[in-house]
Amino acid sequence: MTDKRPLRSAQWFGTTDKNGFMYRSWMKNQGIPDHEFHGKPIIGICNTWSELTPCNAHFRKIAEHVKKGVLEAGGFPVEFPVFSSGESNLRPTAMLTRNLASMDVEESIRGNPVDAVVLLTGCDKTTPALLMGAASCDVPAIVVTGGPMLNGKHNGRDIGAGTIVWQMHEAYKGGLISLDEFLSAEAGMSRSAGTCNTMGTASTMACMAEALGTSLPHNAAIPAVDARRYVLAHLSGMRIVEMVREDLRLSRVLTRQAFENAIRVNAAIGGSTNAVIHLKAIAGRIGVELELDDWTRIGRGMPTLVDLQPSGRFLMEEFYYAGGLPAVIRRLGEHDLLPHPDALTVNGRSLWENCAQAPIYGTDEVIRTLDNPLRADGGICVLRGNLAPAGAVLKPSAATPALMTHRGRAVVFEDFDDYKARIADPELDVDETCVLVMKNCGPKGYPGMAEVGNMGLPPKVLAKGITDMVRISDARMSGTAYGTVVLHVAPEAAAGGPLAAVRNGDMIELDCNAGRLHLDIDDEELARRLADWQPPHGLRWDGGYRRLYVDHVLQADQGCDFDFLVGCRGADVPRHSH
Repeated sequence: MTDKRPLRSAQWFGTTDKNGFMYRSWMKNQGIPDHEFHGKPIIGICNTWSELTPCNAHFRKIAEHVKKGVLEAGGFPVEFPVFSSGESNLRPTAMLTRNLASMDVEESIRGNPVDAVVLLTGCDKTTPALLMGAASCDVPAIVVTGGPMLNGKHNGRDIGAGTIVWQMHEAYKGGLISLDEFLSAEAGMSRSAGTCNTMGTASTMACMAEALGTSLPHNAAIPAVDARRYVLAHLSGMRIVEMVREDLRLSRVLTRQAFENAIRVNAAIGGSTNAVIHLKAIAGRIGVELELDDWTRIGRGMPTLVDLQPSGRFLMEEFYYAGGLPAVIRRLGEHDLLPHPDALTVNGRSLWENCAQAPIYGTDEVIRTLDNPLRADGGICVLRGNLAPAGAVLKPSAATPALMTHRGRAVVFEDFDDYKARIADPELDVDETCVLVMKNCGPKGYPGMAEVGNMGLPPKVLAKGITDMVRISDARMSGTAYGTVVLHVAPEAAAGGPLAAVRNGDMIELDCNAGRLHLDIDDEELARRLADWQPPHGLRWDGGYRRLYVDHVLQADQGCDFDFLVGCRGADVPRHSH
């Protein structure tokens, strides 16, 4: 394949003047021979490896396999680190630093002599962050995720990472199991390298990357410790060199059509509500208009076919062995449910060409047929009303059907600290018909919009054997969580949204079929309450990144990106510094 345009890296290494001398000379202190700088695509390997991000702790080995592929295809690999947003350890939440990581990626790409990038992603926020940063530069890029961990094992059964925590902690709070039994599952939950093995946010975003066409087929589901993960890394390294020669940049892959495909696929897999925020942010960086209502228009009515925790029974190992995401896409395409089968992917073929002959293994249990879905309508439910004028979301595949139309009395927590202080109080005036409401946990309020929206139920309710209640907040929840949970209420309480005006005893109506979330007070009373509202204490920070975040973060319906980061700025090389 003939190169379509000069290599970007040649602006550093391709001259014989003082600048070219210096760029080449300093790189040569690593033992790089002169011929590597002449005519070979320089491939950046953007690595989110970190021992503090356990899901990504095996990425150095994956990077070595990427390098082998790059070298085999005639490119030259250069590995560089970027900020690693690990949800499991990072406080207060990795979402606070997703945009920071994206800025790191964008400026690392733009400011360095690379012709293309391989994006090594894994834990929840690293996949959107790296795609956001690369999209802002619009260079050839390919995603290689780290893969899910092996099935957890406990007490003779498979357990799902994350999901088992919520299940067993609720059982412990309700007095159904002992503390020793709760803690006994700890070692068995995470027994290999990789991301959560449920259809949590990490697996969802890996599927979204594949559905968008930004990774090779099967990237989403190959287990982290399966040798085929390293084969895929090698092939991705080979392919990125070809992408440079074809000038196959992200703007040709991340099209409006690709995002519509991803929305439909998210419904089919029972994907995380976090995908709503992340896809909006990625689309904003590449210049694609994507709105919250697109999830209703494209996703609603789509059956959930993948029977995985937290919505169903199985885990990512079984999903891969059943055929993985290509098998799901084949099922959709065969029933004319794939909106844009001709959408281009990074391997140069269309999404449908990649998946039309994909094998589907097993007995239609893990990847179900259209006439036997896990949920008849699994598309993300977008809610609007006087309580959420800019929208809120709910995941039907993880909710209790009987609660998706509900009217109940509000039990209000002003913030997460208030919730923790009062939820276990035996005197709390609450029963299973109530609606738990938590404020000030959105993008500005927490800050960072932590995954606390799946509020654990009051122990006095759990003791009755109740496992679900309607819960409403401006927070997010882990993709591994479940329940009839309304999330991402916008505008958030900390920005003066109507959620801030909810009081104990107010009646709230939820109607998922109608897409309605209503606070049952008249408009005048709502206006009076909001007129008396004061921003929560401590919302503004004296300085630092958190001040930047609170001042510039957009609301959930806009993807929680920074207002000044939206848009594609390209990869024009800055002026020489010498």
